[in-house]
Amino acid sequence: MFTRDYFAGKRVTVMGLGLNDGGVGTVRFLSGTGVGEIIVTDLKTEEELRPSLEALRDIQGIRYVLGGHQDQDFIETDLVIKNPGLPWTNPFVQIAEAHQIPVTLDAGIFFDLCPVPIIGVTGTKGKTTTASLIAHLLEEDGRQVVRVGISRTSVLGELGKVREESVVVFELSSWRLSVLSRIRKSPLLSVVTNIYPDHQNYYGSMEAYAEDKKNIFRFQSSGAVILNADNPWTQAMAADAPAGVIWFSKAAQASSDGFTLLGDRIIEAQSGYQEEVARLAETSLIGEHNHVNALAAVAAVRTFGVKPSMIQRGLLSFQGVPHRLEFVGMKKGVRFYNDSAATIPEASVAALESFSGSVYLIVGGNDKELDFSRLAEAILNRVKGVVFLKGTGTEKLLMGLEDLLARRKSESQRWTVVESMGKAVELAARNAEEGDVVLLSPGAASFGLFKNEFDRGDQFREQVRALSE
Repeated sequence: MFTRDYFAGKRVTVMGLGLNDGGVGTVRFLSGTGVGEIIVTDLKTEEELRPSLEALRDIQGIRYVLGGHQDQDFIETDLVIKNPGLPWTNPFVQIAEAHQIPVTLDAGIFFDLCPVPIIGVTGTKGKTTTASLIAHLLEEDGRQVVRVGISRTSVLGELGKVREESVVVFELSSWRLSVLSRIRKSPLLSVVTNIYPDHQNYYGSMEAYAEDKKNIFRFQSSGAVILNADNPWTQAMAADAPAGVIWFSKAAQASSDGFTLLGDRIIEAQSGYQEEVARLAETSLIGEHNHVNALAAVAAVRTFGVKPSMIQRGLLSFQGVPHRLEFVGMKKGVRFYNDSAATIPEASVAALESFSGSVYLIVGGNDKELDFSRLAEAILNRVKGVVFLKGTGTEKLLMGLEDLLARRKSESQRWTVVESMGKAVELAARNAEEGDVVLLSPGAASFGLFKNEFDRGDQFREQVRALSE
C-alpha cells in the first residue's frame, strides 16, 4: 500500500510518458512528493513527445530516456509506474519484477491515496459519456466532484483536487482495472455499461478481457455494482459480485427491481413500487445507446441519493462529450458529427442507428483483431456513401463487404480509401446533399494515420470548420 510519504527520496521510473495527460500528470504528482529522481522512459522520440515534454518543462529532477528503454532503469530504481496500455508481460516489466522492483499504475497509487468515495465506471462502449453524465448530475446536486481518467483527464494529476467533501468519478479502462487485482481494491460504487469484443490484440480472449473488467467490483465489501441486464457478459458478472447488484435495462419490465427505460422515461422500481425519475426528451443525448448511458448514470446518482427533480435538471443541461456523436456544425445544409471515440465496430453501428436520414460515413483504421461483419452489413444497409481511412481494420472491413456482396449476388463495388482526414472530409462533403449527415465513426483504432482517437476527431473538426459555407 502506498502512503503520502512513500515516495520521499525514492528513484521512480515512469514507463511510457505518452501524449495524453496521464503520463504528464504522473510526473507532476511525483515532483510534489519529495521524490529523489524521476526517470521518464518511452519508445517514442523527443520529437514525437514534444507536447508532453513542453508540459513538463518547469519540472526539475527528471532524467529522460527516449527512443527506447534501458534495462538498468528497471533494475536500479525503487518503483516502476507503467503506462496502462503496456501489458504486464512486457519484458521490461518482467525485468523489474524479477529484481523485486514493484510495478504499478497511476490508478493503483490513486486508489491507495484517495480518502473519499469513488464511483468507478467501465464498459466497452459508453463509459466516458456515462462517467461525464454522473459527474454532471452530482454537480447539479451541489456535490464537489473530481473527475479522474475521463476522456483525456489525468489520474494522479487530479489527486490534489480531492477534498474531504469530494466525490470522485473515475473512468476505468480494463488496463487500469488490471492493477486493482494487485492491491485488492474496488470503487465503493461501480458501473459496467456493457461488454463487447475489444482489445483482443492485447488480451487474446474475451474471457481475459472480462476478468480485468470484473476488478471494478471484485473487491467490494460494501456498496454496489450497477450492471446492464441486456448484455450477456454483464449478466454473467452478477454471479461474481460480492456486494449488492443494481440492474438497468432498456428491455426488461419495470416491475422488477432496478432502472428501466420505457420510451423516453426512466423508471425506478423497488420492492414493487415504481417511480418515474426523469424523461430524456429535449436532452442533447442522441441515439438509443446514449439513452442507455443516461439510464446507467441515473441509476448511479439515485444510489447516491440525488432527487428526481435535480436529475431532470441535470439531464437537460448536459451538453454531451467531445468525440462522441459531437455535433460539429452545418455546412450547406449538411450536418457533421464527430464520433471518433467509436473505436470498435459495434460503436459505429450504434452511431449509424442514431440517424434516420441519409448518412455519409467516414470509417476505418487499424484492427484490434475484431469482427467487422455487423459493421459491413450496416454500411450496405444504412449509408448513402462511405469513405474509408486507410488501415488494417479497413482492409478487413473491405473484405467483409465484398464477401457480403457476393452472398447477396450483388456486383462488386469500388471503394474509396484515403490517407488523410482532409481528403475524407472533402470527398464526403462534396457528395453529401442538403439534409444529409456526414458522420465520422471509424469503428477501428486510430494509430497509423493519427496520434490517437482525439487527434483524429480534432482533425475532423478542423477540416469541417475549414469548409466553405
